[in-house]
Amino acid sequence: MRLVTLDRINEARRLLEGIVRVTPMEHARDLEKVHAGPVHLKCENLQRTGSFKIRGAYTRMHGLSQEERGCGVVAASAGNHAQGVALAASLLGISSTVFMPVPAPLPKLAATRGYGADVRLHGAVFDETLAEAISFAEHTGAVFIHPFDHEDVIAGQGTAGLEILEQVPDAATVLVPTGGGGLVSGIASAVKALRPGIRIVAVQAEGAAAFPPSLAAGKPVRLRQTHTMADGIAVGEPGALTFEHVKSLVDDVVTVSEESLSRAVLLCLERRKLVVEPAGAAAVAALLQYPGEFAGPIVGILSGGNVDPLLLLQIIQHGMTAGGRYLALRLKVPDRPGVLASVLSRVSELGANVLDVEHSRVAGTLALGEVEVALNLETRGPEHCTEVTDELQRLVREHGFAKST
Repeated sequence: MRLVTLDRINEARRLLEGIVRVTPMEHARDLEKVHAGPVHLKCENLQRTGSFKIRGAYTRMHGLSQEERGCGVVAASAGNHAQGVALAASLLGISSTVFMPVPAPLPKLAATRGYGADVRLHGAVFDETLAEAISFAEHTGAVFIHPFDHEDVIAGQGTAGLEILEQVPDAATVLVPTGGGGLVSGIASAVKALRPGIRIVAVQAEGAAAFPPSLAAGKPVRLRQTHTMADGIAVGEPGALTFEHVKSLVDDVVTVSEESLSRAVLLCLERRKLVVEPAGAAAVAALLQYPGEFAGPIVGILSGGNVDPLLLLQIIQHGMTAGGRYLALRLKVPDRPGVLASVLSRVSELGANVLDVEHSRVAGTLALGEVEVALNLETRGPEHCTEVTDELQRLVREHGFAKST
């Protein structure tokens, strides 16, 4: 199977001029503390449609014949690919139909429709959505636009790799969020052709890591299930073409935990002032989870920023908990006047911020004359969490409270 060439990527770059943005490269000094060398973040979350997907979608559709364009295009996606296809089709004057899962977030539905696509909801899970889109293509003659497993798509995504080499010429490591493998295949094709010594690392979510078992088996292997907040890289099986690219060109595949993903989203928001979706923050998650593992200068791709606001609220809370800045405690205390006030007063003296308090007399494990106090606190970090927990446990012992958890 032939890999995408540098000439093809250069051709894609020429046709994408004026269509995609050359996205900025942010110097992330706060991430350099645990890595030997500078760390830079390639902000594809600031690309048109909020992700890198427009690069591959436009390249793919630009190569269609007039007859194919007349039949329209169809895609299946829960978000970023949908928006990339919709905008690319509009720019090229092609009608587009996009199938999305019924539970797809409303902001992503609205954005896809806003770019001009005919959006159709089908299926509770993505596999059902994909099957319906393929069936639609077979019955109508519309051209199915695969999200990653096509040479033109890979070539389009590879244009980001050319920009990386121009923006950070001395890069030693490039970390790429990876689901089906289109982005890492394109970037690896471009970078390895020009700078073969650069280390390319594919980053997958632990709950949706299809490449490690596939590489071990020597062929694409389907996961039985995927479970991750990073829906943009939750792909159950690599494509045949992307598998060959990763096998031939990518140096390492690492996985990141849900805690690392949530911490990465929070860090991007707080320190970089960038809204990044969990999948898009996978490279930052790898930097947090594997300190000292990657040689610098390091480039991490922020591959997308399309995150549902309600999910973002949950991720922020999860990230604060993972970073030791959110503490949940339950105390069993005597049901006496002033006890709750003394607990809250001590929390205030310790400098923790009370987010909410629940005071219950009806918990099933309470003895007569006891109440349960549930505290949700914002702290300054892991050491502060330990200080608050130790002090409240001391308060429990001194005042004869039942216990704390």
